[in-house]
Amino acid sequence: MRGYLGIDVGSVSTNLVVIDEKGDVINLIYRRTQGQPINAVRQGMDELRQNLPNDIEIAGVGTTGSARYLSGVMVGADIIKNEITAHAVAASHIVPQVRTVIEIGGQDSKIILLREGIVVDFAMNTVCAAGTGSFLDHQAARLGIPIEEFGHYALRSKVACQIAGRCSVFAESDMIHKQQMGYRMEDIIYGLCQALVRNYLNNLAKGKELAPPIVFQGGVAANAGMKKAFEEALKMKIIIPEHHHVMGAIGAALLARTAIKNRKTNFKGFEVSSIDYQTRSFYCKGCENNCEVVKIQVEGKTLACWGGRCGKWEVQGPEELDAVVYSSTN
Repeated sequence: MRGYLGIDVGSVSTNLVVIDEKGDVINLIYRRTQGQPINAVRQGMDELRQNLPNDIEIAGVGTTGSARYLSGVMVGADIIKNEITAHAVAASHIVPQVRTVIEIGGQDSKIILLREGIVVDFAMNTVCAAGTGSFLDHQAARLGIPIEEFGHYALRSKVACQIAGRCSVFAESDMIHKQQMGYRMEDIIYGLCQALVRNYLNNLAKGKELAPPIVFQGGVAANAGMKKAFEEALKMKIIIPEHHHVMGAIGAALLARTAIKNRKTNFKGFEVSSIDYQTRSFYCKGCENNCEVVKIQVEGKTLACWGGRCGKWEVQGPEELDAVVYSSTN
């Protein structure tokens, strides 16, 4: 059986998905990155290998996310794509007529507009944490509520509190004030969900036409309170895919399936979980830009570099890199 592996390495979570020829999910891994993307990929690959059928052959690999180049070099990716493309492809696969994608992850949020399967507009918020998964995790921990139950509390609300949602600091201060005033916990939580939805729509969706079908994906889509708040604000039905939390990885796997066609994959095998990868950074002295370049090594040998503005590091072959790195930094 042929399978296609997609890897999405973000700041909060690292997701690995294997799909079949039809695009159906065979197995998936969702784990915390914990600031160590290399370890997260290695451990995820090892765990995935143990859970896959013995007769499966990985025919193609795609990577996405903030550490897509790093993970791509590690596993031998056939295609490396940005998160916008990966999430759009995954949403179109699950809901072919999708026109709006709302994606809220651990550290950022995105909106993607599609018309007839083509991305026509998008926006990302990587500056403020308000409304992201990490902020909701923090508030759940502060309130002593498991994050899995956060949405259920919101659904029990009768009269939502007015919470300031433009800034995570102000939102937390407002929540504390409402607690001290004696407001019910569920009303505070749903008020927060409404505030975060307003923040998202004002910052990312302002001036854009949000047309149905609307797909809500990312880890925050598991929060039923956020889904309800979006539906109330937009007065439209929100669709949440079954595997909403790993849609980036699904998109990467689908892109790999398309890219590989009849050629042989570059996949290095699940043995990469036992290889000791190391990363280093240096400043390129080739011009006045003084770019900070990242390189990945195994046993002192440089496999790849990325990060320069001109792109020269990405096109070098492994056998040339060590000599070029030396000459460009001395």
